[in-house]
Amino acid sequence: MLENIQALLAQATEEIKHASDLNQLNTYRVHYLGKKSPVTELAKEISRVPVEDRPRVGQSLNEFKRAIQSLLTARLDLLQSLDIEKTLAKDRIDVTLPGRGHAQGHLHPIAITRQRIESFFKGLGFAVVEGPEIEDDYHNFSALNIPENHPARAMQDTFYVDDHLLLRTHMSPVQIRTMKNNPPPLRIIAPGRVYRRDFDVTHTPMFHQVEGLYVDHDVSFAHLKYVMQSFLNAFFERDIPVRFRSSYFPFTEPSAELDVQCTSCYGKGCRICSHTGWLEVVGCGMVHPNVLKEVGIDTEVYQGFAFGFGYDRLTMLYYGVNDLRAFFENDMRFLQQF
Repeated sequence: MLENIQALLAQATEEIKHASDLNQLNTYRVHYLGKKSPVTELAKEISRVPVEDRPRVGQSLNEFKRAIQSLLTARLDLLQSLDIEKTLAKDRIDVTLPGRGHAQGHLHPIAITRQRIESFFKGLGFAVVEGPEIEDDYHNFSALNIPENHPARAMQDTFYVDDHLLLRTHMSPVQIRTMKNNPPPLRIIAPGRVYRRDFDVTHTPMFHQVEGLYVDHDVSFAHLKYVMQSFLNAFFERDIPVRFRSSYFPFTEPSAELDVQCTSCYGKGCRICSHTGWLEVVGCGMVHPNVLKEVGIDTEVYQGFAFGFGYDRLTMLYYGVNDLRAFFENDMRFLQQF
């Protein structure tokens, strides 16, 4: 039996030393130390060994188990080290390569423009107010002196939710809500998202608009002209020529459209300004008496002016961008320039 144990140990040693991977090593472990291993079978035959030889046989079996366990541990450590080395070699990091780093987040150019606009008007004492983006027909149209058959109500211009609700098409409903809930004098601007069915290089279905309102005693068109000229000078950071053209809006009377000198050609005429030298940026006028009466303001005591402009377009003009859609495509190569 001792000879069998020695022969078995020599065989096990040879096989374990040449185990090529962890799975094969585990197979040898089960074979030589498991419940059905040759050692277990030899242990069952100790009762047939003469009494005087049994201690030596038992000791040999224990030494065999210890030797096998030691061989298995040594081979396991070696195979695990080899696996780690293979992984490191496969996933090796070249420390000489330059680091990628992390891009630092920053404000969107339209958000920067909104902050600049709010900062200017707050300096003049205007409060910043907000309102719901889903509006009802009354606040969006009727209260603003827009008749039932007006083209602005048409389906091709407005996103309707149902017969009475819609996505606001301008920020004027916020003015109505403010005037209904607060007595004059009032000085507010209302920046936010508005929605119309447009999509081209200068229009998107969702865009940003700021509307302003000033209601007080003895308010005149001259006050409106002063505020607009001061704002545009501050925004473009230079004394920029402007002109007021007579226009029509249902909620203001008289009404005007305000143009600024083209920021690309400085009035000489180019493709951007259609060779006129001017760019339309603001719609404005004196608040229509019908609108003031609708919200319960005495038109014999108070007057007001209102204005509105898309600050997406102002952002385009300020930064020299020629396609409005670029602001909403989330191209990091474009946005990182700001």
